[in-house]
Amino acid sequence: MPEGLEEGGLALTDNQRGAAYMTVSMAGFAIEDVFVKAAAQSLPLGQVLLTIGLLGMLVFAAMAARQGEPVLPAAFLSRPMLIRSGFEITGRLFYGLAITLTALSTTSAILQATPLVVVAGAALVFGERVSLFRWLAVLVGFVGVLVILRPGADFSALSLLAVVGLLGFAGRDLATRAAPKGLSNRQLGALGFAMLAVAGAILLAVSGGARLPDLADLARLAAGTVFGMAGYHALTYAMRTGEVSAVTPFRYTRLLFAMALAMALFGERPDLATWIGAALVVGSGVFALTRK
Repeated sequence: MPEGLEEGGLALTDNQRGAAYMTVSMAGFAIEDVFVKAAAQSLPLGQVLLTIGLLGMLVFAAMAARQGEPVLPAAFLSRPMLIRSGFEITGRLFYGLAITLTALSTTSAILQATPLVVVAGAALVFGERVSLFRWLAVLVGFVGVLVILRPGADFSALSLLAVVGLLGFAGRDLATRAAPKGLSNRQLGALGFAMLAVAGAILLAVSGGARLPDLADLARLAAGTVFGMAGYHALTYAMRTGEVSAVTPFRYTRLLFAMALAMALFGERPDLATWIGAALVVGSGVFALTRK
């Protein structure tokens, strides 16, 4: 990713650049989800996560080494990074289970509560000022998520997997903000994918059943790695650019990407309430960026 985004010769503000990075990141992760879900139909989920984690870690590590950066810097053992790694494992493990065992559109909708946790954490942990307009925008987004989920309906206990996953991702994003400034996005990417591999190893150790992948499996794993790396790289830029409260609402765009892919590839058909909720969460994200 470039260090700065410019359009028509006009430099964008930090908040606008952060929002753009976040949108690109969400598209990458949504496509990665598709390949993970597809690969897990023929391979154990633990093996899928472990393979993608190892591939992504090796590529990011090679990129860091090429730039003369330590592959295993001492900062990885700092308190913020250890906390970040724990949240990373939690988020990857439980969200991976959720997208495999439940509908992609439903799981993605639950994940949209993540920005609410991140904005609250930015105010409580980092003391970041969150204006009334942004709080209202975030609350509107939360209403949109409730419209999608319909709290009065009967939920499968499997929905809790996505809830735990979103808490893990929110904690990871906040810890990324507190990460030592000397760490590059390449180093953070290597560590993040290493934690994905750890999550996969844990799951595979419990479930077992690993098998030799065929060419189609390898293609899905490679594609999942590429899009996952692109999403991760953009996410790290996003969380280090602009204000957390302005950038984070653009995580909601993942819902649109996920819904479109779920409809096209898995035959899912979101109803009117889901579309209304999606409009609310995306609209609130745009409003949060444009108003102070």
